[in-house]
Amino acid sequence: GLWRRQAALEAAQEDEEEKELRQRFMAPPVSGLRELRRRRRELRSRMELLIMETQAEVCRALADLDPGASFAVDSWERKEGGGGISCVLQDGEVFEKAGVNVSVVSGLLSEEAARQMRSRGKSLKAKDGKLPFCAMGVSSVIHPKNPHVPTMHFNYRYFEIEEADGTKQWWFGGGTDLTPTYLNEEDAIHFHKTLKEACDKHDLKLYPKYKKWCDDYFYIKHRGERRGIGGIFFDDMNSPSKEEVFQFVKSCAKAVVPCYIPIVKKHCRDSFTPEEKLWQQLRRGRYVEFNLVYDRGTKFGLLTPGSRIESILMSLPLTARWEYMHNPPESSKEAEILEVLRNPKDWVH
Repeated sequence: GLWRRQAALEAAQEDEEEKELRQRFMAPPVSGLRELRRRRRELRSRMELLIMETQAEVCRALADLDPGASFAVDSWERKEGGGGISCVLQDGEVFEKAGVNVSVVSGLLSEEAARQMRSRGKSLKAKDGKLPFCAMGVSSVIHPKNPHVPTMHFNYRYFEIEEADGTKQWWFGGGTDLTPTYLNEEDAIHFHKTLKEACDKHDLKLYPKYKKWCDDYFYIKHRGERRGIGGIFFDDMNSPSKEEVFQFVKSCAKAVVPCYIPIVKKHCRDSFTPEEKLWQQLRRGRYVEFNLVYDRGTKFGLLTPGSRIESILMSLPLTARWEYMHNPPESSKEAEILEVLRNPKDWVH
């Protein structure tokens, strides 16, 4: 009888836990709550829980600022394995478009995707030309209506590949970066300081290294300018240990709301002119150029069979503009931001 009571108690506790998790997330996780709980000590499960939590945290923080708007929550499945949850808010008072995506996919790496990885120095030994992989991540792009509120992007992901001899290669990647239409030094400092604090908890060398990587990565070569004022960016991170890298990624994910939300609160009621709105549209055009021409995540998504195009292109703004030969007047507010995009600054020292 005691054993039965104990089992009933445990089952009730599990149901309670499941209910609580369900309320905490935007949708049921791709791998299912039961499965995640069964494998809760495995890093893959902990990472999936982290990306689900991050998605819910960010969506709630954005919804609080834009009470008239709501997130469309869309769970999707990929026939090759896995699926995802897309949360998109469109045409709000504060946000023109905000998307926060989770995807957990598995299957066989396409030749194209494997080639892209080998070009980054990964030696991938395929078995009969097949490379089983599992990838999961949370990614988000937030495009506000007001030109005085910057666009923000973040992405944190985990990748695992099984080679011919059964060994597993794994790595984490990610980052958070800011793309203002107009420069506000105070905001830039707050944003970078918050990310630096998250990095410094783990190793003082990380922030300077990943800040530089971010400036170099979000570079629009054909324009000679960065996409924004940067933040942090890293990829292929697989040392010192799985646990330590996971804890670092967790700190970075937890820094998303505090680095960005105060900036939105501060400026979302600022007044702006039609000229300022026009400049925002032109800067958005640059954002689109980077994402479609250079962004590795976009390229990887487009090269992966069965990937969901709507989710991949969610990063694009609702509206953007390209004008022929547009040059802002010298010493204008518009020229000021261009100067920083051409010559990145150190914001925290």
